[in-house]
Amino acid sequence: MSVLARPWSRLTPAGKVVLPLLGLLVFLTLALLVGFATGLIPGLIRFVGDLLGANIGIVRFVVAASAILLMSVPTAFVIIYMELKVIALMNLRLGPNRVGPWGSLHSIVHGLKVLGKEDFTPTGVDVPVFTLAPAVTFLAPVLGLLVLPFAPGLLGIDMNLALLYFFAVSGLSVLGLMMAGWSSFNKYSLLGGLRAAAQIISYEIPLTLAVVGVIMLAGTMSLNQIVMNQSGSILDWYMFKQPLGFVIFFIAATAEGNRTPFDLTEADSELVAGFATEYSGMRFGFFFFAEYVGVFILSALTTVLFLGGWNAPFDIDPVLNALGIRFDLALDLARLDVGLLFLLALGPVVGTLLIALPIWMLRSDWSFLKSLVIGFILLNVLLAAAVGVWLALSFEAVVGLGWFLVKTYFFVFLFVWMRATLPRVRIDQLMGFAWKWMLPASLVNLFVTALAIIVVSEVR
Repeated sequence: MSVLARPWSRLTPAGKVVLPLLGLLVFLTLALLVGFATGLIPGLIRFVGDLLGANIGIVRFVVAASAILLMSVPTAFVIIYMELKVIALMNLRLGPNRVGPWGSLHSIVHGLKVLGKEDFTPTGVDVPVFTLAPAVTFLAPVLGLLVLPFAPGLLGIDMNLALLYFFAVSGLSVLGLMMAGWSSFNKYSLLGGLRAAAQIISYEIPLTLAVVGVIMLAGTMSLNQIVMNQSGSILDWYMFKQPLGFVIFFIAATAEGNRTPFDLTEADSELVAGFATEYSGMRFGFFFFAEYVGVFILSALTTVLFLGGWNAPFDIDPVLNALGIRFDLALDLARLDVGLLFLLALGPVVGTLLIALPIWMLRSDWSFLKSLVIGFILLNVLLAAAVGVWLALSFEAVVGLGWFLVKTYFFVFLFVWMRATLPRVRIDQLMGFAWKWMLPASLVNLFVTALAIIVVSEVR
C-alpha cells in the first residue's frame, strides 16, 4: 500500500466525501483569484453577457422552460406531503413523522422509491405508445405553466390568446391517458382510458363556458391582463362578478384533475388503478406527479381568473406610506468593496458565536458543539426572515408572488379536504351531472352575463 493510500483508507466515509470537496473548493478559489488577476474572467464575463444579450429571446425561453420543469416535481412533493398530513389530521392520525422534521421529507422518499423500482414492460403491450403515454400526460399540464402569471413580470410568456393556449395544451392530458389505457393490453386499463376520455371531454365544455363570462368582462384572453383588471380591492375580483361561473369552474376543474369525488379514471375499487394498472417504476411516477402538478395548475388558474391572481385583497401601499415604512432597499453590487466582502464572509461566523455563547452558558448540560449547531440554525432563520422582509418591502413581485401562492394553496387545501371527506360518485352520476346540470348552468351564466353587459352599457 502506497504512502498516500494508507491515510485515505483510514478516513471515514464522510471524510472521503468532504476531503475531495474541500480540495475542489480550494482549486476553484485559486482559479478565480488567478483569473481576476490576469483579467481573463472579466473578459469572459463580458463576452458571455454580449452573447446572451444578442439572443435574449432564446435565453428567456430556455430560462422559463428550465424553471418550469425544475419547479414541477418539487411542487408535487409539497402537495403530496400536504395531502398526507392534512388527511391524517382530519382522521385524527399523526401522518408521516419519521423522515425529516415532522416527516417533511417523506414525499421525497416516495419519489426516490419510485425511481428505484423496476421499470417493467408487460408482454403484449404496444411498446412505443406505452412508453410515450406517461411523458405526454406529464408534459400536458406542465406546458400550461408557461402562460400563468405568478407575479408582476413573473411569467413565461404573455400571449393575447393565453387562455386558449392553456386549454389547448391541458386537453392533451386525455390523449396521454387514452394512450396508456389502449396500449396496456389490459381490459381494466382500457376502461380507465375510456372513462378518462368521457369525463375530461364532458367537463371540458362547462369548464370553457364558465370562463367565457370572464373573457366578456375582461375583453381579453391574456391571463396577465385579466389579473391586472382585478387590481384594486377584493370587490374587483371576478369571483364576485361571476359567482355562478366560479362555482361551475371549480367543480369542472375538480373533474378535469381526476380528483375526489370524480376520480373514476383510476378507481382502485373496480378498475385496479385504471389506466395505470400495468405501469411501474418511473413511468408510473410520471402519472403520479402529473396528477399533483395538475392540482397546483388548476388551483393557480382558478386564482388567476377569479381571485385576482397576485393582487392583494386590499391596497396596502397607502398604509405603508402613512406609517413611513416603505423603503427602497435595492442592493447595488457595484459598491461592494473588499472590506464589506470580508464582513459578509465573517458575519455568519460571528453571528453564530454570538447566538451560541448565551445558549451554552444557560444550558450547562449541552456541549459547545451542540450550542454552535443550534446557533447556526437560529442565525439562518433570522437571516431568512430579514431577507424576506427586505424583499417584501423592496420588490412588488415578491409580495405578489406571496399573495398568489397563499390563494393557490388555499384551493389545493380544498382539493385535499374533499378527498378526505367526499365519497366517489358512480360513472352514470358523473356523466349525468355534466350534461344535465353543469352545461345548462354554464349557458345560463353566459347569457345572463351578456345581458348584464348590454344593460350596463346602455345605462352608461
